Amino acid sequence: MIWIICRRELASYFATPLAYVFLVMFLILSGVFTFYLGGFYERGQADLQPFFDYHPWLYLFLIPAVSMRLWAEERKSGTIELLLTLPVRLRDAVFGKFFAAWGFTALALGLTFPLWLTVNWLGDPDNGVILAAYLGSWLMAGAYLAIGECLSAATINQVIAFILTVVVCFTFTAAGSPVVLDAFYRWAPGWLVDGIASLSFLTHFHAISRGVLDLKDILFFTVMIAAWLTACALVIEQKKG
Repeated sequence: MIWIICRRELASYFATPLAYVFLVMFLILSGVFTFYLGGFYERGQADLQPFFDYHPWLYLFLIPAVSMRLWAEERKSGTIELLLTLPVRLRDAVFGKFFAAWGFTALALGLTFPLWLTVNWLGDPDNGVILAAYLGSWLMAGAYLAIGECLSAATINQVIAFILTVVVCFTFTAAGSPVVLDAFYRWAPGWLVDGIASLSFLTHFHAISRGVLDLKDILFFTVMIAAWLTACALVIEQKKG
């Protein structure tokens, strides 16, 4: 049943211009951030670090645009009642929609393969590190999507869902930025600063993107996804009640 809902949701993406706009925007912005803002050629190193460094901030606006419609559109059109009256478990519906959006994100990431080919043509990069960075990026995108799906279920308005997702994701992302951590270092005890940093997407993603596949970083994103999807199911159950 999860696969049926996932396939239905994926088809709905490509039934509107949303999928194509997202893919084009993602590829264009990835190229701009990598070659212009990231100084790809000026660095003189054959790697994709400039490409991955901007992913948290790129996802901050593009991922909410994908997730905002997952449940808000169902509620607005009234199809959520039909979906929930079918012999479909709520868990299957939540996971089906999530995997569709996550698979769509994987497609967007996969379409950046020319960058990988380019860096291999220009030099001799560590492809293991690049592969780990792709995995980390995909896991982080999954966490963003899980947050977005939960907040989409909480409102009937897609714009509100988008804004709420951006705010919540920004909080989790910026928590690990040097600006925020430096501000806490001035007065907060070390354990509090470490606790804030441990909740940040930046902290865990940067560790993976450097080729360090630590179990705690993978578990962090896995737990985040599971927690927000559980919250999503609870929100839908409450709305249904």
